[in-house]
Amino acid sequence: MPERITPLEAPYAPETAAQLRRMMASDEDPIALFRLYAHHQQLAEALHGWGSYQLSRRLSLGLRDRELVIDRTCARCGCEYEWGVHVARFAARAGLTDDQVASLTHGTSADPCWTAERDRLLLDATDALHDHHDIDDALWACLDAEFAPEQLLDLFMLCGWYHAVSYTARATRLTPEPGAPRFTHLTAEAKDDHE
Repeated sequence: MPERITPLEAPYAPETAAQLRRMMASDEDPIALFRLYAHHQQLAEALHGWGSYQLSRRLSLGLRDRELVIDRTCARCGCEYEWGVHVARFAARAGLTDDQVASLTHGTSADPCWTAERDRLLLDATDALHDHHDIDDALWACLDAEFAPEQLLDLFMLCGWYHAVSYTARATRLTPEPGAPRFTHLTAEAKDDHE
């Protein structure tokens, strides 16, 4: 399906080039999502500030917690683009196994790959926020026992942030990054594992 807003391509105007350099954590070429946001310079600048916080050590949730929430949120939103970016860049660093990535995408917190209660709680909270836009009292009691208030606030905002990213990537039909995993890869791998 063709992209509805084509991400900018080099050569960039000087201010756009500078913004894109700030948005990338390394000297890599900017990803399509950032080049898409670069159509709106003020928005790109604002998003960079918030996104930098969400992906930094300032976030009160660690890398694994963060990636569980991001991957699950993007998968639940059907956002293959952002899910693929995060699985490719962070899944191994976050210690996620192939079974856990598959479960984040197509499973539930009851899948046998989830042995840590903390992981299951993060998935349940992400699902509750996605499905009901709320946390019921029973789940809240479990979350409150495991996470500090600042971690819960970061969790809620992280889910909301990646809903917004997912909306943008899906609505604009953003093409997945080259080499990024796809939802269909997991389905094919699961079939191969069961044959």
